[in-house]
Order: sequence, then C-alpha cells, then structure tokens
Amino acid sequence: MSATKTRLLNAGRLPPALLARLAAAYALTTLSEQPDRAAFLAAHGAEFVGLATSAAVGADAALIAALPSLKVISSFGVGLDRIDIAAAKARGIPVGYTPDVLNDCVADTAFGLLIDVARGFSAADRFVRRGGWLQGNLPLGRKVSGARLGLVGMGRIGRAIAQRSTGFEMQVRYHARRPVADVPWPHEPQLAALAQWADFLVVITAGGAGTHHLIDAEVLDALGPEGYLVNVARGSVVDEAALVLALQQRRIAGAGLDVYENEPQVPAALMTLDNVVLLPHIASATHQTRQAMADRVFDNLQSFFATGQPVSAAPPAGTKATP
Repeated sequence: MSATKTRLLNAGRLPPALLARLAAAYALTTLSEQPDRAAFLAAHGAEFVGLATSAAVGADAALIAALPSLKVISSFGVGLDRIDIAAAKARGIPVGYTPDVLNDCVADTAFGLLIDVARGFSAADRFVRRGGWLQGNLPLGRKVSGARLGLVGMGRIGRAIAQRSTGFEMQVRYHARRPVADVPWPHEPQLAALAQWADFLVVITAGGAGTHHLIDAEVLDALGPEGYLVNVARGSVVDEAALVLALQQRRIAGAGLDVYENEPQVPAALMTLDNVVLLPHIASATHQTRQAMADRVFDNLQSFFATGQPVSAAPPAGTKATP
C-alpha cells in the first residue's frame, strides 16, 4: 500500500468498477472485509480521511465518530436518511451524493410501475405462462391516459415524472411542505386531499424521520378503491402494514413498489397479490445511470481533495434533500 495515497474507507455496497477506480486513486480499505469491524476501527479508524458509502448502507454517528481524521463522505445514491448529516456537519465534514444523474431512470421506473399496475402487464405475463389464457380472459385494466396524477414531492425526480405525464395528457397536482415557485402544476397543501383527488398517487419524497409513514391508512383510504399507489422513494415513507391490509381488502385498487421498509425483506402477503407489482429497488439500475452515479462518487472525492468541496454536496442537517 502506497504511503503517498490518501486513505479511503469503503463502508458501502459499491459497483466493482467504482471500487477498482477508487483503489487506483486512493489507499482503499473495505470495512466489510475486516473480520472484526469494531476492533479494526478502534485500531485504524484514525488513519482514514475519506469515507465512501452507499445510500443503502449510509454512515451513522458511531461510524463517523470512529473516524476522527475524517474530512469527507461520498455516497453512491440520493438517499440521505441512513447518513447522519448532523454528526457530519458538527465536525465540518461535507457529504457528497449523486443527485440529478438518476432523475430520468427513476422517473421512467415510476411510469413503468404506474402503467404496469393499472393495465396488469406483469399479472398478464404470469397468466399467459401458467396457461390461464386457454381458460378465459383477464379482467379489464384501468386506462392511464387522461388520468389524474398526484405527486408526493416535487423535487428533481418529481418534475421529471410530471413532465412525462404530459405525453399521457394527465392532470397533475402535487403535495409538498410548501409550494414550489417555478413549476406549472397546482400545489395541494393537504396530502389526504391530494390522495382523494388522484387516480394515481406517486411517492417521490425524501426519506427520514420527517416522512416516516407519511402514507398511512388515512391517506390510503382517501386514495380509495379505484386509486393506485406507486412508491419509488423510500420504503419508510409508506406504512407497509397498512398498505398490505388496504391491498388485501381492496380498499385501494393496486400498488407498484420499488422500495420496502426492510429491504431486501418483502412481506410475504404482498407476493400473493396480483394487484401489486414488486420490483427489487431497481429504479436507477441501468448501465448508463449507475455509471453516472459511480462517476459522481469519484468526482465528489476528487473535487473535495482539490477544492475543499464535493461536486454535489448534501443539504445541511434539518434540510430535506429533494429526490
């Protein structure tokens, strides 16, 4: 290991090509490869000045505290709910993340889920494969074009979803903590009112304590038996137990989910239902977008060590990132 290279700790689940690139530029150590994590951090934590991680793993206050020489964090993803931003800020440690580069793929996934759950494409595929078509036809689906689209969140990805809806001639409204000044779509200050109005309610707000179980039984009941829920945000935003019950009882028409409360654990009850489409958190999972995310992780580190600032720095503690 070269003594001239900056010491970088990897705590996340990062793509192999990114790990190779980081290893070429820095003296890289992967925390998960250490037999005793606590003992390793106690003995070597002070040696690391950079931390690479991922949105799925994050960096809690204990890990940050175990790295007394830490100067920068660079995370693969836009989710910040598993990174203790306040602990980093208290020590003046900027947190780099990867906004913007995944907007298109996440918005595409949201629309894919919306169309799939409305028209029943995944259920239809299973129907054909098991020979069901030989015995009869599937029930009719729900038309997407011209429907009412409610967005929970109006950040970068929310805008991209709303822009895509114009091709389907959908009406759009959104709910956020406050109106967004430079968008043409109406703001609905009451989430339950938005759910009651919408045919499709798409969740694309930030995760964290402030949005935990924001979509609860009350919101689902407002969405109603002809309404559909799509979640491409964070599993914690939806009360999963309430959602399972609403789907089982047909109190909502269906759901399209890319995220869950305890990933990769998915409630067994969801797997038995044909009115829900289940994806394994793949909204940004294309070669192009994952490469762009990896580039941003690397560039955030390079920029910090050259200028003192990442290319894309997370907002201060107490401020929600806008997916």
